[in-house]
Amino acid sequence: MSALRQFINKDVEVEISGKQFIKGKVIDVGSDLIVLFHEQRFYYIPIVHIQNVKLSYYLHEDPDMVPVEPIDYQTDSLSFRKILQNAKGSFVEINMTGNKAIHGYLTSIMNDYFVFYSPVYKAMFISMNHLKWLIPYRPGLAPYSLSNYSLQPINFPLSRTFEDQCKKMEGQLVVFDLGDNSNKIGLLQKADYPIIELVNANGDIICWNVQHLKTVHRP
Repeated sequence: MSALRQFINKDVEVEISGKQFIKGKVIDVGSDLIVLFHEQRFYYIPIVHIQNVKLSYYLHEDPDMVPVEPIDYQTDSLSFRKILQNAKGSFVEINMTGNKAIHGYLTSIMNDYFVFYSPVYKAMFISMNHLKWLIPYRPGLAPYSLSNYSLQPINFPLSRTFEDQCKKMEGQLVVFDLGDNSNKIGLLQKADYPIIELVNANGDIICWNVQHLKTVHRP
């Protein structure tokens, strides 16, 4: 990713899949992600979702105001997976769709998904392939200003892949993608890769391609 390294310490505008735009100063570039800083927040953005990067001449982040990054890593081996591993147990904001952020913390990192605990949605399984960006909370802050919020144990048996984890949820009521479509809420009748067979509230069978599903949780 040497081409992107020319933007380090420069102000840029990044276009992300879904016609989303983020402006900020490029702090670092890894093997598969870049790190931006904007308005006291660090954005960890997987390169797979970046459409283009260009210089921004209307944004001026004061380099003296950039704090130490909240997620520690070795500068010679910055990667998306390493950031996820090092963020475990810390409060973060994550985004998959562009218009709805989820707040909470990561508990486990599997092959192609991670386990996330949200005070609102509780335990969630989230496909790594659809994570657009991750923003760590500043030290001392918690989602929704919850005080004395303790990390909750996740007592579910975990599979190595997202589709196998869905298979373990056969026969259970589930919600995919935060219920952005009523047909993504229902009884998970069968998971036969790559198809998820879901029965909605009206008893209709809906078949979804698991590769296009971003999150799943139990209501």
